[in-house]
Amino acid sequence: MNETPTRVYAEIDLDAVRANVRALRARAPRSALMAVVKSNAYGHGAVPCARAAQEAGAAWLGTATPEEALELRAAGIQGRIMCWLWTPGGPWREAIETDIDVSVSGMWALDEVRAAARAAGRTARIQLKADTGLGRNGCQPADWAELVGAAVAAQAEGTVQVTGVWSHFACADEPGHPSIRLQLDAFRDMLAYAEKEGVDPEVRHIANSPATLTLPETHFDLVRTGLAVYGVSPSPELGTPAQLGLRPAMTLRASLALVKTVPAGHGVSYGHHYVTESETHLALVPAGYADGIPRNASGRGPVLVAGKIRRAAGRIAMDQFVVDLGEDLAEAGDEAVILGDAERGEPTAEDWAQAAHTIAYEIVTRIGGRVPRVYLGG
Repeated sequence: MNETPTRVYAEIDLDAVRANVRALRARAPRSALMAVVKSNAYGHGAVPCARAAQEAGAAWLGTATPEEALELRAAGIQGRIMCWLWTPGGPWREAIETDIDVSVSGMWALDEVRAAARAAGRTARIQLKADTGLGRNGCQPADWAELVGAAVAAQAEGTVQVTGVWSHFACADEPGHPSIRLQLDAFRDMLAYAEKEGVDPEVRHIANSPATLTLPETHFDLVRTGLAVYGVSPSPELGTPAQLGLRPAMTLRASLALVKTVPAGHGVSYGHHYVTESETHLALVPAGYADGIPRNASGRGPVLVAGKIRRAAGRIAMDQFVVDLGEDLAEAGDEAVILGDAERGEPTAEDWAQAAHTIAYEIVTRIGGRVPRVYLGG
């Protein structure tokens, strides 16, 4: 994009992505690093962020869906890519033909990937996922022997190569949670069984961003870092981005659409949940929940306007919301920083998460497709 948008745009600092990958690699120096770029790189742009992460030494890229992985390949991105959220009838053959590692959590998936490998005339690279206690995807311990046995048999026939064994933590963002140790023990047990039965994985991995930052005993061969790659703390209990050595990559900026003076007692936005106490200046920020600004942060969402942090006054609407400047002055076209870096005095994704009673993951990921991304450091 040659011109900076004027309504609202997300500025993505690719140098920050690179710096974060290097910082995370330093936290796990004996492990390879996977940069997770699912959900459009948590709202930051999958292809540019994937390239930046690889430039900084990410040995793997991770996606949730196969379509996300195939999009990276279509953009010319090489190297190891893994995707893990499959449903029956998925594009197994396309993934095999483009050298994507696919996750297998049950017998149905192994059956489908074997059939696709035969059709493609190629060996599929698969990673077996163990459910060590999260209770989402992954194979339960009671079914593990069957899945491992079938995978070893498929490997012997040449339809698959088991490249990894992996799992995912439920509470790694809660320091000291008892489930962490239980899951780690279960993972070691399930991994040991698989290896005893003939699986020789290239990578063993369970550590997500919080585990990478705080639990070195979980690092194994590979760490999977997602939100931290983009400079957002996975949990306020773990520290701020600056305390964790991370730099936020996204700054969400807008240009004020209007500034006007209104009298005391004037209602603001739908439902008049905000009414002015005195004559005041209202500034209109041209972004709303259609852009990803959470409506349930109405009355609380922070914005930097005219040198101060203001709060959304009244309801956040589909395309716009209002801030009360009081006696301060601004003009149409002046900048509003919706979220950015606390080190620059800007509101953060975590600030918006607290205002919306959610998590920072959701704040950056929900920034919508009609918000242009402008890349710095490309």
